[in-house]
Amino acid sequence: MNLFRFLGDLSHLLAIILLLLKIWKSRSCAGISGKSQVLFAVVFTARYLDLFTNYISLYNTCMKVVYIACSFTTVWMIYSKFKATYDGNHDTFRVEFLVFPTAVLAFLVNHDFTPLEILWTFSIYLESVAILPQLFMVSKTGEAETITSHYLFALGVYRTLYLFNWIWRYHFEGFFDLIAIVAGLVQTVLYCDFFYLYITKEGEEGTSPASPVLPVEAQAMALGPRPGVRGAGSR
Repeated sequence: MNLFRFLGDLSHLLAIILLLLKIWKSRSCAGISGKSQVLFAVVFTARYLDLFTNYISLYNTCMKVVYIACSFTTVWMIYSKFKATYDGNHDTFRVEFLVFPTAVLAFLVNHDFTPLEILWTFSIYLESVAILPQLFMVSKTGEAETITSHYLFALGVYRTLYLFNWIWRYHFEGFFDLIAIVAGLVQTVLYCDFFYLYITKEGEEGTSPASPVLPVEAQAMALGPRPGVRGAGSR
């Protein structure tokens, strides 16, 4: 495992932990898109159905379990434990416009027409746009809490580090997968405006950024990665 991949996994884990701590400590899920969290739970479930059939390493297995457990815990907190604080009036993104196209694309464009591989490919497509309901919610409310901003930034860093991971693998392992790289680029592009305002605002005030009017259109669906050695983040 190279450094970029490892740091990408840590950044992803940090984002999830930040979100969970924010909800638990504040006893509120205000400003958090339940729809995005449901999509991430679907992503991890579809991707890691091979948990008991495809052992790669202890690290890989542990990270799979953590991602699944944390995603469902987050969904439970939003829709059950702290349901009264959930802002459903602003969480209105039409997720069917993300789920159905990515599901169809997974059937049409994949590397192996088997149930597990189709589900895994579907998870790659869906993950690339799963953050859109959260960005759409931020654009509607016009602001993001500090922790929510840190959560989004950590997710963006995770995705960016994984792009460097693919570059590293190409140069040092001879592994090149254009499909995986394009999928990562699509996801990273969604964070670009937020990245810029986060960094500039933090530099000016040392506080959370003012939220931009973020893009809400679904980007062109990226092709999913080829089967092979799947890291803890499974990209």
